[in-house]
Amino acid sequence: MTTAIVGATLIDGTGADPVPDATVIVDEHGRIVRAGLGIDPPRDAEVIDAAGGTLMPGMIDCHVHLYGKVAPLQERLLTPPSLALFYGARNALRTLDAGITTVRDAGGSPAGFKMAIERGLIPGPRIRIAVAMLSQTGGHGDAMMPSGAATGARAGPEWPEHVVDGADEVRRAVRQLLRAGADFIKLAASGGVLSPSDEPGHTAFTPEEIAVMVYEARAAGKTCMAHAQGTEGIRNAVEAGVESIEHGIFLDDAAIAEMRRRRTFLVPTLVAPVWVLRHAERAPGSVLPQAVRKTREVMDAHKASFVRAAAAGVRIAMGTDSGVGHHGSNAEELERMVEGGLTPMQAIVAATKAASECVHMQHEVGTIEPGKLADLLIIEGDPLAEIGILRDAKRLALIMQGGRAHKNRLPTRPGATA
Repeated sequence: MTTAIVGATLIDGTGADPVPDATVIVDEHGRIVRAGLGIDPPRDAEVIDAAGGTLMPGMIDCHVHLYGKVAPLQERLLTPPSLALFYGARNALRTLDAGITTVRDAGGSPAGFKMAIERGLIPGPRIRIAVAMLSQTGGHGDAMMPSGAATGARAGPEWPEHVVDGADEVRRAVRQLLRAGADFIKLAASGGVLSPSDEPGHTAFTPEEIAVMVYEARAAGKTCMAHAQGTEGIRNAVEAGVESIEHGIFLDDAAIAEMRRRRTFLVPTLVAPVWVLRHAERAPGSVLPQAVRKTREVMDAHKASFVRAAAAGVRIAMGTDSGVGHHGSNAEELERMVEGGLTPMQAIVAATKAASECVHMQHEVGTIEPGKLADLLIIEGDPLAEIGILRDAKRLALIMQGGRAHKNRLPTRPGATA
């Protein structure tokens, strides 16, 4: 059935000025037919009255871990992969309930999980996956603790070995990840905050190793994303042709200039360190002491790097690192980006149009234009005046994914029949 949404103020995701009292027509295939002013609903359409609301594209989170959650070490060691699947399904539902209709899973979710969402077996955002993050020995993705115990490590055909050293091991690992269904190749180009054996400023993988990853990904029509916090690791990744920098804590002027020249995305995940400290306060023991220390040490630099990158015109795409933070709280990232200098409209574009480009889905989602899938939100209120309302699920009156209403509490009526 054709659906007509009428009466809302339209924010189309492109950064264009809002259009009041707009109409959007969605066909029976779940695609947008028309959008704008002066459009009469078809006679056979189901009409959704959105008067007083704001209509915008479904949001896109370019960095989540649906299989992930912060938990005490003992709990993580006692969680079998089969149980993690059910937590992942719950996390996917919470993410969709928050108005996030598309995600890029930056490590943890296997191909079967993606297929379950695509086939409608479980509700969740449409998903692109990295499967696992490549790490050097002792790097950010190496879960081996000093005791010899490994936390969060998964093995088997759906999760290939991801701790690798040297060009030959790297090449094989990339090919195995692609065989396992990876849409992106993720690598750790620097140390990190939550990892047990390194520091955020440490450099990981050589430029030659990263170049092998980029080459192998491109050979399969894919691209690379890099966990990159330290300055040298960021530069190595950007210069090797990695397409998006995740976190970007210690950006310098040279890296910013090169990212702008190459149109490299920054996925800042500003909310992630905030959540690390929240977990440490609310659930003592859930975060390693060194992770708390590292988080406190990097937060000011993280914010400053984002401010400088945004001011310089680096392409920003929204990502949260949810799994570190609570799934379903994703839209808090937009508030952090606005605090860092973006306008509310720029933050919305980062979570829609720019994010769709970052995950290579710009021809399907991210803006409200004819031919695109109808991934739509209707918000009670104006996010341009109050960006924080986007993380209030009670203010999301409609969540539509591919033309199907996942949630709708707006008045609906049949169209004119005469």
